[in-house]
Amino acid sequence: MAAGDLLLVSLSWWAVSLSGVLMPGPVSALAVSEGARRGAAAGPLVTLGHAVAEVGMFAALALGTSRLLQQPVVVGAIGLVGGVVLAWMGWGIVQAARQGAEAGAAPAAVPAPAGSGAAVVRAGLLATVFNPYWLLWWATVGAAYYVLFARFGAPALLALFLVGHLALDLGWCSVLALVVGAGRGRIPPRAHRALLGVCGVFVLATSVYFAVSGVTLLWTAP
Repeated sequence: MAAGDLLLVSLSWWAVSLSGVLMPGPVSALAVSEGARRGAAAGPLVTLGHAVAEVGMFAALALGTSRLLQQPVVVGAIGLVGGVVLAWMGWGIVQAARQGAEAGAAPAAVPAPAGSGAAVVRAGLLATVFNPYWLLWWATVGAAYYVLFARFGAPALLALFLVGHLALDLGWCSVLALVVGAGRGRIPPRAHRALLGVCGVFVLATSVYFAVSGVTLLWTAP
């Protein structure tokens, strides 16, 4: 496929990933709470624990489902379900932006761990794997994008799909920990709401693409 196609898929994936990263959740809450305790170093530590779970999910997609994901019916079903989940997620993001949800204001906050940096890494891992939303997201949206990137080969999967996603996680958690650790309070609510709104609209538009593609594949599959 052309380099332009890869660029478009990558930009779409990063935007969808960013929308998920920006939504308040256990990992963001942990970055905030630990940022207040440990400063900017808490961001990378939390992200490292989160990344262990993400790499494990990537390995599961790569090793356990590669042949299955070559079947048009399976790809179509993933695309359709992924589109539905994206629509649900996009609407939730838009609603959060309208209601003024702020970074780190997750209802399911994770207690701040005491002890060494390793304890923060473990907390980041646990905050990820015990979040049902994370598993649902990867089983649908993440799997759908995995199928897209798989067409471009292993380098694209590793560098643009996996590393690109983890870089956004690292950037966001680091910003949260840095801002809180520096004593500057939360990220300005208006800026956060505006960014959430843009991401939400984009995710809704992307959901249409996946749903239509999934229905088309299911309709034309032998």
